[in-house]
Amino acid sequence: MTAPTPTPAATVERPRPGPPLLEVAGLRVTAGPHQVVHGVDFTVRPGEILGLVGESGSGKTLTALAANRMLPPGCRTTAGTVRLDGADLLTLPEPAMRAVRGRRIGMVFQDPLAYLNPRMPIGRQLAEAARVHGASRTEARARALELLDQVGIPEPARRYRDRPHEFSGGMRQRVLIAMAMTNRPELLIADEPTTALDPTTQADILDLLVRLRDETGTAVLLITHDLGVVTRTCDTVQVMYAGRIAERAPAKRLLAAPRHRYTAGLLAAVPRLDGPPGLPLTVIGGLPPAAGEVPPGCAFAPRCAAAAADCGVTAPGWVTEADGAGERGYACHVPVTGATAAAVEPAAAEPAAVATAAAPATAAEPVLVAEKLTVRYGRGRRGGAPALDGVSLAAAPGRAVGVIGESGSGKSTLARALLGLLHPRSGTVRVGGRAWSEVTGAEERALRRRVQFVFQDPYASLSPRMTVRQALTEPLLAHGLPLGRTDELVELVGLPAAALDARPHQLSGGQRQRVAIARALAVGPEVLVADEPTSALDVSVQAQILNLLLDLRRRTGVGLVFISHDLALVRHLCDEVLVMRHGRVVEQAPAERLFTAPEHPYTRQLIAAAAH
Repeated sequence: MTAPTPTPAATVERPRPGPPLLEVAGLRVTAGPHQVVHGVDFTVRPGEILGLVGESGSGKTLTALAANRMLPPGCRTTAGTVRLDGADLLTLPEPAMRAVRGRRIGMVFQDPLAYLNPRMPIGRQLAEAARVHGASRTEARARALELLDQVGIPEPARRYRDRPHEFSGGMRQRVLIAMAMTNRPELLIADEPTTALDPTTQADILDLLVRLRDETGTAVLLITHDLGVVTRTCDTVQVMYAGRIAERAPAKRLLAAPRHRYTAGLLAAVPRLDGPPGLPLTVIGGLPPAAGEVPPGCAFAPRCAAAAADCGVTAPGWVTEADGAGERGYACHVPVTGATAAAVEPAAAEPAAVATAAAPATAAEPVLVAEKLTVRYGRGRRGGAPALDGVSLAAAPGRAVGVIGESGSGKSTLARALLGLLHPRSGTVRVGGRAWSEVTGAEERALRRRVQFVFQDPYASLSPRMTVRQALTEPLLAHGLPLGRTDELVELVGLPAAALDARPHQLSGGQRQRVAIARALAVGPEVLVADEPTSALDVSVQAQILNLLLDLRRRTGVGLVFISHDLALVRHLCDEVLVMRHGRVVEQAPAERLFTAPEHPYTRQLIAAAAH
């Protein structure tokens, strides 16, 4: 994610006459025995795009689901009102509420594959959404074709019969937006619609939401943890922390001069494309309160470096400021005044997560070398189009090589080929001069010690039945190494010793990723291959993991192949960068040169998309 720099197109503050379209007041939600949303208030006016921002667990998604009466089992609304054009949705009978959903309020979910029927053609799914609300078969088909064209699906008549797996991730997200817009709703609720999308696809989806708002007048409630999304899209931003609203302001004002210390900390944790590479990012120390924890005073006080005596005792009241630029509000005893986010110093990170500048370039010999790799998926001698086409790469201890590109460019295929997890049609991958295709048995295990993998999703790559101690001991046993390193490993990645007896579900997302990194380090590798290791993490946790990787390079000399669609992260961490498109490397250069003077048009396009 690129550091937010407001652009005129993204943050035009529009006049909004008349009453609110959606008005939420005093909303409280429980999950099981715990209260997780504490008296939330907000309004969305016709034609407005309101961003609801916060870390995982802040309550933003449950707030939106409660507004549409779609809470999951075990959750319920216990207090408050949700008024749509003055009518309280929480008191409507369910048949009346079903008429509101889809017709007056559309919902765009985070994961298209989870919400699209894999067996049904896309066009039929869109038509079905129209027929549920009374359209004839002919009208529904015509509306589906119109929507496919409106959201930018090429050749809608032909793609009408295609199934979800035949669309890219960005195209599937467009289909979900089309489905939500089927009945021309007055309000669109979009829950993390760009998570894990590459910069150009993300930009396309956000531009689509703005265009639909401009063309149809539909208001948008946009839920996200990505401040770059807010920058590009929203008129107004509301920041949530621990189930409460921390700050609300016009987007341009909030990003330029936040008032709440938490907002300022989030902004300071974002790496910048134009920032100094290799230096530690500012991080927010500690963790948010667990579900059900209601600390006295300000919920952010335990993590706030500026906390005063009152902060841990008395909950801050809501302060409203109004001037010619509009109205803003916040709940903070010690608000930021006269400073930008960059001048704020949140609480320090855990000791092992504090990094120094990246290790300087060395003349170490490459350990991991890929030469002219070609990989094809599909049957037959020739297979389909190449997933990799003549890709070469070299990784040495102490150096970081970044690999960037859009979804489908071949980045993850390259990662699997580097680890010997798939066999290329041509080309070789050598570890210490030995090709994966030449080794078996004990020699292969010895090579795997030298190159280890950090997966994108630690929850999927760690056994839910194993404690952290068991997960770290397993690779030591597999390679016949001494078993006494577990305490050293958790300390190395900045985890407390108590984490050794925890299981993955008892850890936060950032802690799980630290365990995954510790597991990869257990056998003493010379190079780590990390495939999108921060893509699903919140801004503050992402900064901690990035600082950890910088620190590990300095302390252990481990090399890194860092695969990401986030250009700012790659620039901050890496010495050299490869840009991939359609399975080929279109540009390769030292990071500083590539980001300041890119030569290939596609590289310039990626940087421009990430910078907006």
